[in-house]
Amino acid sequence: MKIAVYGVWHVHAGGYTRKAMEMGEVIGFYEKNEAFAEKFQAEFNIPRFSSPEELLNSDADGVIVCSATNEHCDIMVNIANAGKHIFTEKVLALTDEECLRVEEAVKTNGVNFVISLFQKYIGSRIAVKNIADSGELGKINYMRFRNCHSGSVEGWLPPHFFNKEECGGGAMIDLGAHGMYLTHWLAGVPGGAKSVFTIACDKEGYRNKNTDSVEDNAVTVMNYADGTIAINETGFVSGCSPTVFEVHGENGFVKMEGNNVIKCTKTTDGKPVEVEIPEDLPSPLEQFLSGNILEGCGMDEAKALTRMMVLAYD
Repeated sequence: MKIAVYGVWHVHAGGYTRKAMEMGEVIGFYEKNEAFAEKFQAEFNIPRFSSPEELLNSDADGVIVCSATNEHCDIMVNIANAGKHIFTEKVLALTDEECLRVEEAVKTNGVNFVISLFQKYIGSRIAVKNIADSGELGKINYMRFRNCHSGSVEGWLPPHFFNKEECGGGAMIDLGAHGMYLTHWLAGVPGGAKSVFTIACDKEGYRNKNTDSVEDNAVTVMNYADGTIAINETGFVSGCSPTVFEVHGENGFVKMEGNNVIKCTKTTDGKPVEVEIPEDLPSPLEQFLSGNILEGCGMDEAKALTRMMVLAYD
């Protein structure tokens, strides 16, 4: 598969490019920011397209989109109209309306679309999902996902990740996206704006929604019509913080912390036992590069993620 890279704004652009070079051919990239482009080209030594039009008119089969989030919609509509398959970093877009524009272009032009919801393909997350779906927990009433790093306090997260216009928000829309799509994977989208609320802070304390500051520490609580509560914790200010994914029900719980998964249910006589973890599945990018139509990382999931983010920031 011949691949072009549209934008190297996102921190994952380098990793995606390496994988694409391993599995196929990267014929070039486009980046409007000169500093970003020079740094990227020095690392990868691949051709730089002089304009978006040159990329769209190239013989690339597919395009990896790693531009600023607020540019996703127009870029992906143009890529689809050029007849090229799309792999995009999350989130798809900042509004429901933009998502629908991309969806229409993808359907009209018959191109493949994959979004990088990679946590759904990690064995430990699959183990939690399998037990939650098995009925062993009884009626599920609580779930929680915590995913944090220290990029803000240690200064390694790029400054543009704190640009509200480009990102649409801070820690929740970036790192917190993983918790959102895992919650959707298990429970779907909450019913409405009143079912979701977010507590968000930046380095100066509570975030003021009327300013251009973005949060670097946040918790979103989602309340479902069946009584389930889902909590999504994220932030850029927590060092050495383990990733936690837990689901509780009337008959017990399953909990992942790091790479370990335990369950404690009526079936285990109320005793915690280790859960066998399946192997990781090929990542969404690997499946995209292989030409697969990937279930679970398509347009419906992408739209749901944006919808949950809209609710979280409302």
